Amino acid sequence: MSTAQPVQSERPRSPGNPTLTHHTSHFNTNFPTPSLLESVAGGAHYAGVKIDTRKIRRTSAGVPSNHLEIKGDHRRVIEDLQELYCCRPTPEILARRWRPDAQFEDPLCKCQGYKEYAAQAKLYSKSETISTRVMSSTTSPNRLVFAQTQVYSSKVLRNKTINSIIIVDLDEQEKIIRLVDEWNGKPLPTKYGAKFLRRANAMIAPLFVKVPKATPVAPIEVALEMQ
Repeated sequence: MSTAQPVQSERPRSPGNPTLTHHTSHFNTNFPTPSLLESVAGGAHYAGVKIDTRKIRRTSAGVPSNHLEIKGDHRRVIEDLQELYCCRPTPEILARRWRPDAQFEDPLCKCQGYKEYAAQAKLYSKSETISTRVMSSTTSPNRLVFAQTQVYSSKVLRNKTINSIIIVDLDEQEKIIRLVDEWNGKPLPTKYGAKFLRRANAMIAPLFVKVPKATPVAPIEVALEMQ
């Protein structure tokens, strides 16, 4: 009788070491550096809604401020101009802040000389400054630019709110050479006939309002001019 041999099942062989297959990459293998990521993140701020950085401007002390740092002379110019815009002209302010041959321009008029620009502050019975924000204050050229919201009142017309960008050019004595009042930040009208109408309005205004008398020149100043 033959003895049966035990059947031995073969154990599965373990696979060999995995083979790595290298494929050519279609992407750049250079990873972005931290500086590149920062620059991209910084640029992303400009992809959305435009942010007015003036509203978050900070002074050197870290205190939030809606105003640029301006020198004292320019600050006093704004204070005097606010008195005029609020319909409170005085001979002292006009003499201190304006040259006799200064120019004043807005969309309705183009004034040349004291008589014409002094009349503009008397055209409305009441006016109020709602807000003022300095945009630029430079020494060379001696120029001041600020935004202003003004509400004008009249006995005949309804209240009118005007948002302006005001550009002021000054001489070495901080007197106004030329002031341009751009309503809503738009350039002054230059179409056919606009300049003529603006000049006509400037010349007619002194006929309807009482212009403050100009402060006479001091005798010493007259003597110096004659030398």
